[in-house]
Amino acid sequence: MPTALPTRHTIVLIGKESTGKSALAAALTGQCPTSTNIQGSTIACDRYQAGDNLLIDTPGILFRSDTATTRAALAQLHTHDTVVLLVKATHIDNDLADLLPLVAEKQGVVVVTFWDKVMASEFTQQVVNRWEQTTQVKFIPVDARHLSSAERQQILEALQTPTVFPKQWHPIPAGWHIEPHPTWLEHPRWGWLLAVLLLLLPAVLAVGVANGVAGVLDPLVQAGLTPLITVLSQTPSLLREILIGRYGLVTMGPLLFVWAVPTVILYALFLGAYKASGLVERITVALHPLLRPVGLSGRDLVRVIMGFGCNVPAVISTRACSSCSRQTCMSAIAFGAACSYQFGATLGVLSAANLPGLVVPYLGYLTLTTLIYTRLIAPKAARSPHNALMIERRTFLERPRWSAIWRETRGTLHQFFTNAIPIFLVITVIASVLDWFGLIALLASWINPLMGLFGLPPEAAIPVILASIRKDGLLLFAEPDTLALLTPLQILTGVYLAGVLLPCLVTALTIAREQSVRFAMGLIARQAIAATVFSMLLAWGGQWL
Repeated sequence: MPTALPTRHTIVLIGKESTGKSALAAALTGQCPTSTNIQGSTIACDRYQAGDNLLIDTPGILFRSDTATTRAALAQLHTHDTVVLLVKATHIDNDLADLLPLVAEKQGVVVVTFWDKVMASEFTQQVVNRWEQTTQVKFIPVDARHLSSAERQQILEALQTPTVFPKQWHPIPAGWHIEPHPTWLEHPRWGWLLAVLLLLLPAVLAVGVANGVAGVLDPLVQAGLTPLITVLSQTPSLLREILIGRYGLVTMGPLLFVWAVPTVILYALFLGAYKASGLVERITVALHPLLRPVGLSGRDLVRVIMGFGCNVPAVISTRACSSCSRQTCMSAIAFGAACSYQFGATLGVLSAANLPGLVVPYLGYLTLTTLIYTRLIAPKAARSPHNALMIERRTFLERPRWSAIWRETRGTLHQFFTNAIPIFLVITVIASVLDWFGLIALLASWINPLMGLFGLPPEAAIPVILASIRKDGLLLFAEPDTLALLTPLQILTGVYLAGVLLPCLVTALTIAREQSVRFAMGLIARQAIAATVFSMLLAWGGQWL
């Protein structure tokens, strides 16, 4: 049983990014943290209950930045008086110089993490002892990822009688500065290429494996649902439409739980391994120089790639982005991050058309147009050559443990199941009702003439409309009668247009909640205009290739 903190108060954990705050909070309370070893992975202030006491794990403080996560951490610091200040042993002089002014006249202890990276000696211990004698504040060196019971007890006892941090104190420098060894990702010529391949690998593997599994399960699930569909076919017409209509709960359920959910789970596991090992931060640094001219940073790109699993957690994670690039990052996610619904449905259409090779030009054109779109909408400040990547230093790489991978995966899945799926079910009901009243067909009749602008037949209107509500709607392109009318270029144009014309309703609502309804509406309008132009270029320009 975990030992409760012996006093009754709220304790705030403060430190820079990737200092080990979440791991320490878990070790002190016996509870699991929600994030580990990725720059900016804690995007909210996580609370850990320990008896009658509360530990608040704050996002990492990123200096010279105005991220929402840094503001949240500072707000907690201003609200509460008891602090556990975490500093890295590898860069202890810099961390103390930056953080001590923030906690002046607060009370608490200093926990020195990454002590396992420092060669323990009489000299290093003397430095720590001298700081303790000078300030009367307890300094406790630990490896937060493997906290011993003695170290845990030492921290808990120190919090019984926390001492006040001095208002003005300039510690004698320790003099050591330890950097992790560079890897191939830091190679000046081809490190960026390796970073791109590593970043795309989880999406490719997750979608490929999940679709293979779903291809086996789907016929079994469909066969199992046949008796239920027979029973539900006797229900009143509107209820029947909601349950087993073209967009009904039972009809679309297999697409969600057989095709989309496995993709999200596998992608979350791959990304969790990247985060737990520290690889994501190395990729971030390697790609930043390439992205700065279009208004994004390496940190932002990681969020965009997260959208290939689910746009909802990707949008929420932009809280760790700088305010000058956060809205641009959201726009890039909404436009170019083909979520599991969209990507899975796209592969389904291409497979049904016996044209799986079209996925290569599809991804290539999607990437190119996303970069152009982002460059056009990004503010000038975000594209400035002086806009340096706000990361303190490279993260030490480590072999990811399963517990750490699962903690990362669980956070992504929690956001998917609590945010995306409920809205998905609501949208299913709304689409079924609209279809029952004939409004979708009416809207399609209005849009049919516009399909000619993209070189598409009128039959493409309904898939485009439904994909604007739910990305899996583009699966209607896979209907045999529709496919028989389409050339390979039309199929490519159709799935691209349906995928990027509008963000799905789940993504749009999440963006409105994170920013404002006004911003979300502006984003939708800009994206619709850009998607129209890019789709027309693909349709008519492709004929010349």
